[in-house]
Amino acid sequence: MSYGHGSPDIKAMTSLKVDNLTYRTTPEDLRRSFEKFGEIGDVYIPRDKFSRESRGFAFVRFYDRRDAEDAMEGMDGRQLDGRELRVQMARYTRLEAPPQRESKSSEKQNERGMGEAAAAEGEQMDHS
Repeated sequence: MSYGHGSPDIKAMTSLKVDNLTYRTTPEDLRRSFEKFGEIGDVYIPRDKFSRESRGFAFVRFYDRRDAEDAMEGMDGRQLDGRELRVQMARYTRLEAPPQRESKSSEKQNERGMGEAAAAEGEQMDHS
């Protein structure tokens, strides 16, 4: 979600991963809590594909890296909706496009790397 900037240029922003959210925490709650540290470009709470419930974490993107660093320091360990937040720099960004299917032999070679991709999937951003 972004205000006043049209579609956000996410590549130019610094993203924080916010863990330990309740299912009732909204993007607006996060925006209110984090905006005192600087201008926020986007707030995203991933949802379960089937239940549409929050997955318990979010990404807050700042236009300025220093603002994101200040927010990380200021909000890590703080309480929101009765939970202690864990805030860190996001390690992964969303994929630009899904990988293309290859031949059966190539797929078997690629399966070896799938464990790493599955582990990272929980932290990838998906603005669908």
